[in-house]
Amino acid sequence: MKKVLILAYDFPPYVSVGGLRPYNWLKYLKEFDVEPIVITRQWENEYGNALDYIAPSKSKETLIEKLDSGIVIRAPYLPSLSNRLLLEHGESKLRFFRKSLTAFDEIRQFLWISGPKKQLYIAARKYLKENKVDAIIATGEPFVLFYYAKKLSQEFDIPWIADYRDPWSQNKGRQRNKLYTLWNRYLEQKVVDKASCLITVSEFIKFKLKDLFSDQTSHILPNGYDPEVIDEVADLPQTTQVLTFSFIGTIYNWHPWKSFLEQFSMFLENHPSTEMRLHLYGINLAEDVATFIQQFPSKIQASIQIFPKMPNRDLLEKLSHENVMLLFNYYSFQGTKIYDYLGLKRKIILCYANDKKALSLKEKFYSIEEIEGMSKQLQADLLQETNAGVVVENESHLQEVFQELVEEFNKNGKIACHSVGVENYSRKIQVKKLAQIIHDID
Repeated sequence: MKKVLILAYDFPPYVSVGGLRPYNWLKYLKEFDVEPIVITRQWENEYGNALDYIAPSKSKETLIEKLDSGIVIRAPYLPSLSNRLLLEHGESKLRFFRKSLTAFDEIRQFLWISGPKKQLYIAARKYLKENKVDAIIATGEPFVLFYYAKKLSQEFDIPWIADYRDPWSQNKGRQRNKLYTLWNRYLEQKVVDKASCLITVSEFIKFKLKDLFSDQTSHILPNGYDPEVIDEVADLPQTTQVLTFSFIGTIYNWHPWKSFLEQFSMFLENHPSTEMRLHLYGINLAEDVATFIQQFPSKIQASIQIFPKMPNRDLLEKLSHENVMLLFNYYSFQGTKIYDYLGLKRKIILCYANDKKALSLKEKFYSIEEIEGMSKQLQADLLQETNAGVVVENESHLQEVFQELVEEFNKNGKIACHSVGVENYSRKIQVKKLAQIIHDID
């Protein structure tokens, strides 16, 4: 059996879609003759919001869990000075000073082993001094894990694989100025160019990586749904008393969430005898959303509920009892939540394909550099392929969709989803492909 060391910053119990990818590697790799050893950090989940990402661990010792499926090594975490100031004084104080410290940390962590993430490198190096592995995988972000993997690869003569969940230097969100963009591009090429191969989540990112690494082999391993959890909950009945729309995870600046809320409110105001619910789970803009909906009548405010982050299994069980899944357009990017929606076999509505306000937000905030000739509607393509939902064109079309769904729910007490072929997006199938890549490495 081969062994693989996995550097993964996001990892359960921290609740993030990025952590589910390496978690499922841990869960299934051994079934395909690869033993995983995951190096991650300790997560306390004390706050139940974004502060958990920077909160210190309770233990200063490295913790080791030996499981039937593999080993998890959890390094201690001490936040940077910038983040300690944020925890102590709040978001509104010392902003410029904190940002300056963060920028300094971002640069120096690639010059020498330093910063709050260095404990992962220390824990990985200690393990490799005492144990042999056949390959190293680093999954990013954070991309400093690629730097750690390269250094460990050189020191212990072990091939390493770069897993791109998102672009690095090619992400517009990182292109704050020309000098910083050039710095990230230089770092990326210097760090990744000796990787044995690249893996990523979509054809789009694979194509972009060819600009930087034309000679390197790259593989697409899409994110998917966890088949064990889905199998437990997907057949649970829809039990809501009123039509319920559900959204999970991150809201980005280019997402037309205000438009959706306005259209949701408008429909209910125009149909006073109709009841609908909107459930928002683990969103990052909870305060902004709560403030925005205060403009609506109290009855409509009561129809919109915001829930904190929760473990993935608990979340999927709640969603299985609900009716319609809301998805915002990622355009050239597939995102992750669409796969859990597919696995649940609940109808998906995608907002929007061609809405004036949404396209304006995209023009202003969209952080992925698009490629001429490649699809700019990947989620819509997948919905059409699987027959899993409705691609909503614009605001006026959304009003029609609301009406159709209300009529169906009133008639049947549920919303049907006639999806096909979703089993192809099981994470277990993708892990099998990863195992083969590991077995094929020299």
